[in-house]
Amino acid sequence: QVQLVESGGASVQAGGSLSLSCAASGRIFITNAMGWYRQAPGKQRELVARITRVGSTNYADSVKGRFTISRDNAKNTVYLQMNSLKPEDTAVYYCNADISSTLAGKFIGYWGPGTQVTVSS
Repeated sequence: QVQLVESGGASVQAGGSLSLSCAASGRIFITNAMGWYRQAPGKQRELVARITRVGSTNYADSVKGRFTISRDNAKNTVYLQMNSLKPEDTAVYYCNADISSTLAGKFIGYWGPGTQVTVSS
């Protein structure tokens, strides 16, 4: 089994910063792409940022220049540095990772339980 656990969610004022982390554990042979998604009340879950194993990244237009995604392959951990936070960044942030548990196994997308980020004006 594989588990993802996010941490770092909190309540901050607009303009502030937060750093999220997500560690994958369990039966992991290799981790491919990892990413962060968010879901605000009444809205669909959306991509925030994603990073490949070799470090290629893509971001939602709404967070470009403010958020930075990074990863530590040795620790199976992905990070999200969020700066210049806005009230519209308020959401539950979910970690996602494509993980194979065996050498020839297929990659499965796993999700963490989410962590709340609240930005007040």
